[in-house]
Amino acid sequence: MARLVILGGGESGVGTAILGQQKGFEVFVSDKGEIKKEYSKVLEHFEIEWESGKHTESKILNADVVMKSPGIPDKVPLVKKLVEKGVPVISEIEFASKYTDATLIGITGSNGKTTTTMLTHHVLKNGGLNVGMAGNIGDSYAKMVAEQDFDQYVLEISSFQLDGIVDFKPHVAILTNITPDHLDRYDYKFENYITSKFRIAMNQDENDYLIYDADDEVIQDWLQQHPVQSKLVPFSLREKQQHGAWLENDTIKIKMEHKNLEMSTDILALEGQHNVKNTMAASLAALLVNVRKETIRQSIQNFQGVPHRLEKVLKINHVEYINDSKATNVNATYYALDGIKKPIVWIVGGVDKGNDYSELMPIVREKVKAIICLGMDNSKLKDAFGNVIEPMVETYSMEEAVKVAYKISERGDSVLLSPACASFDLFENYEDRGNQFKAAIKNL
Repeated sequence: MARLVILGGGESGVGTAILGQQKGFEVFVSDKGEIKKEYSKVLEHFEIEWESGKHTESKILNADVVMKSPGIPDKVPLVKKLVEKGVPVISEIEFASKYTDATLIGITGSNGKTTTTMLTHHVLKNGGLNVGMAGNIGDSYAKMVAEQDFDQYVLEISSFQLDGIVDFKPHVAILTNITPDHLDRYDYKFENYITSKFRIAMNQDENDYLIYDADDEVIQDWLQQHPVQSKLVPFSLREKQQHGAWLENDTIKIKMEHKNLEMSTDILALEGQHNVKNTMAASLAALLVNVRKETIRQSIQNFQGVPHRLEKVLKINHVEYINDSKATNVNATYYALDGIKKPIVWIVGGVDKGNDYSELMPIVREKVKAIICLGMDNSKLKDAFGNVIEPMVETYSMEEAVKVAYKISERGDSVLLSPACASFDLFENYEDRGNQFKAAIKNL
């Protein structure tokens, strides 16, 4: 019996354990931290062996295959030992894909991937398809493959998950954009991160499709130097495309093989130029799996959006409070600042991932009237904006940050939580950060 060892007892780890056991593996789950009660209960229910608070090497190094959680870097000594021994170390995406014949739509990018994933799933589901949504979002893909029989999967895939693929091959791949992110995991080399993102297309052939942002110079340059096998399907806000999607007089125009589709941007439920792009990408994917045009139009109109992404929370004394906790990098925050028309009191900060704040400077000068730093170490933010924006206040809890914002803001302002950083210094994750923001506003 082949031995499957899983490093990390979270959503993806437990899902992989269930699928592995179902497929006849001897399964062992090991987590250096505490495994949450909800997950340890599941492991006990399935009688899967597990440990938490340590990694027992004698039980790990004898694996035939290892699935590691995307949160564990490749540089960890235990992972290095496994690789040196020749043990395959793969991601959940790779493991689960071996056990399904479903059509896969894989979505990656620095920003917009969650919105695009949820929107694509929404359109396909409305089109009557038997479709599941998983990956870097919500439920475990492996658990879905074990317990449900979907015909299509829409998968949000992070660069860390792509680092652990070998044969994974989506029929439709979407690359929303590439901007510097997670550079701390890629030796602070942008090209390493770009290479990682393009792994989504590495196993595709001429029967598969790569939908991508043609306005993104990083993507365009890479494609010129590294041709892919799949059919290229570009989308653009700037230039008409021979096939793909483009914007003309506030109308999205799509030309795909033998299909044409037009939609006014007025009907979009989501605001902002970046959401026009997300809509183009999702619509192209839907056409490729034969969703009817009218269904696409209707679905685009009634889509509800993503929690913690430019989520309007409350208006208090004519001040709008907006939760954009999901903005964990500079580019995502740029979109948020760009999309708001009122003067902004900006709550920013957290764990810096190698950010370069200089590209925000023009828009911060134009739009931001006050900065509230929220993080354990705000020195980089102070260096970047300290001489530009007055006032700048340091805070160390969400409650404090929101109270300061309430005092500083005036009628007609927006208070925007858009951190441009990871959340792990003060919060469990970006959802926890966003939920604390919403709770603090309701307590004002």
